[in-house]
Amino acid sequence: EGPVTMADGSVILVEIRRQTLSRVSVDGKIDVIAQLGGGPNGAAVGPDGMIYVCNNGGFVWTTEGGITRPIGTPEDYVSGSIQRVDPATGTFETIYDSCDGVPLRGPNDIVFDEHGGFYFTDLGKSNAEYVHHGAFYYAQTDGSSINRVHAPMITPNGIGLSPDDKTVHVAETRTGRVWSYDLIAPGQIAPQPFGMPGRLVTTLPEYQLLDSLA
Repeated sequence: EGPVTMADGSVILVEIRRQTLSRVSVDGKIDVIAQLGGGPNGAAVGPDGMIYVCNNGGFVWTTEGGITRPIGTPEDYVSGSIQRVDPATGTFETIYDSCDGVPLRGPNDIVFDEHGGFYFTDLGKSNAEYVHHGAFYYAQTDGSSINRVHAPMITPNGIGLSPDDKTVHVAETRTGRVWSYDLIAPGQIAPQPFGMPGRLVTTLPEYQLLDSLA
């Protein structure tokens, strides 16, 4: 997931099950940049040239009909996190694993704004008995500030900004819905009328699950 195109034509991406940030060269060769652990998910290049990774903390995996997919939360799960990786050296650090004392559950997708901060979704975690509510956040790259922009949400996954940086869009996986929010300042959305979850862009027909967006 989280493909990032680089100036040299390579693509940096995460491999969730292998727990890596990897580089795919133009000739198809794959090199591991960093072994991140957990469940690296969305990724993006920050203004400092570092790769910022949403780590969901890991999954339980199953294979059925030749398809391997995640189905739950592993026993060694601790929390989700945001990691900063140097693509040249592979060194990395965790810059956020909580907000206001509440652990990040399952960070998923990430997008940077024109001010150098970034928005990211937290899908939440689930098992056979519960599903955490999700949210989306805004944070600074130096680890100095993180705030919960909007919650609760139902499995928020993809997140993206309009070209003018005035609107943030979020896709919810299980509802098949895309929500939009007007930004009045970096990391701050306009009040939602009548307690609405956001401005509904669309709900897909039948049963369709949404993932990333751009």
